[in-house]
Amino acid sequence: MKVSIAGGGVVGRSIARDLVGNGHEVLIVEQDQAVVRRQTDVDPDPHVDADRLGTEGLGINWFAGDACEVSTLHEAGFGQADVVVAATGDDEDNLVVSLLSKQEFAVPRVIARVNHPKNEWLFNESWGVDVAVSTPHLITALVEEALSVGTLVRLLHFAEGKAGLVEVTLAEDSPAVSRPISQLGMPRDSSVVAIVRNRRVVVPRGDTVLDPADEVIVLVTEDSEDGVRHILVG
Repeated sequence: MKVSIAGGGVVGRSIARDLVGNGHEVLIVEQDQAVVRRQTDVDPDPHVDADRLGTEGLGINWFAGDACEVSTLHEAGFGQADVVVAATGDDEDNLVVSLLSKQEFAVPRVIARVNHPKNEWLFNESWGVDVAVSTPHLITALVEEALSVGTLVRLLHFAEGKAGLVEVTLAEDSPAVSRPISQLGMPRDSSVVAIVRNRRVVVPRGDTVLDPADEVIVLVTEDSEDGVRHILVG
């Protein structure tokens, strides 16, 4: 899979290293040429345009340029990307990159980093964003997930909030305890995707019986969330 990342800061580089380690082809577009040189350890040829460094380091392809410029994205090859990640430290830049990726290059999947929670409402399909990732939101969800038993916790939203992942740590008096998943009557537009039991991941099947303290992770839509809450929480 080809992944193009806008932003070569700590976040962008960390994502790139993980993806390369998993066998994906990764390109990073970074505006700061000094960052590109440090990462690639290449002294640019004085006869080559300093704005364009088609270098490669640690399995990551680097391209120096402004990712908010269509010409830069054309030269970098964003049109070949299967996924684009807008990971700069500026929300306006991430929105522009997302919009250009979707409208100019028809990238199938665009993931955008939200730096400031107050801007989260902007990161939707109107700006070309398929999935918005807000660090404060994720931290809040993880804190709630760690502390909450018998409460439905929203972990991740996508499709403009119309779908998402939720988690419930089953209380002893949960209606779902001691029952197989196939007999829970889960809404049609929901699906149990994983169960964490004693720090081990259990792949759910129809005959999987739920136990107290199981962490049940469910894919839901906005219409099915209340039904899932009723079944798992009561």
